[in-house]
Amino acid sequence: MKESHIRNCSTQKVYPGGRFLRAVKYGICALAAAAVCLLTGCAKEKDPMEKIKDLEFTVLAEENIPGELKAVIEEKKGNAFKVTYQDNGFLYICIGYGEQVSGGYNIVVNALYLTDNAIYADTTLLGPDPSDTGVKKNSPSYPYIVIKTEFLDKPVVFN
Repeated sequence: MKESHIRNCSTQKVYPGGRFLRAVKYGICALAAAAVCLLTGCAKEKDPMEKIKDLEFTVLAEENIPGELKAVIEEKKGNAFKVTYQDNGFLYICIGYGEQVSGGYNIVVNALYLTDNAIYADTTLLGPDPSDTGVKKNSPSYPYIVIKTEFLDKPVVFN
C-alpha cells in the first residue's frame, strides 16, 4: 500500500482572513500617524491683518485739534499727508488730500480697526456735489480729517 502524503491540518492553527486583519492593523496605524501629523503640524495660522475689533473714534472739528498738531497740519496741507500724533492717552490720525481745485469736498471714514500688528485707517475723499451752489468753485481747498481714538501702541496703516 502506498503512503499518502496528506497532511492533517486539524493540528495547525488557522486564522481565517489573516491577511485582511494585518492590512486593517497597518491601515489603522497609518491613519493614526496621519492624524498626529495633521493635528500637530498643520495648525491654522492667524492672519495678522484679520480684524480683532472696530475702534471707537471721533472726527474732530478744527477748534478741537491740539495746537501743536494744528501747526503740523498747516505746514503739510498743500500736499497729501498722513500723520499720527499722541497726546494725553489719545491717538490722532490725520489724513490730508492736498490742494483741491475748489471747496465742497468731504472725507468719509470707511473703517478704523485693530489687528494683531497694527491699526488700520481707511478713508475716502468725496468730490463736491455738482448741484451745490454754495461751493467756492474758483478757490482751492485743502481737505483733511483728524480722527481721535484711544492710544494703542501699534503702528497705523493707512488704506
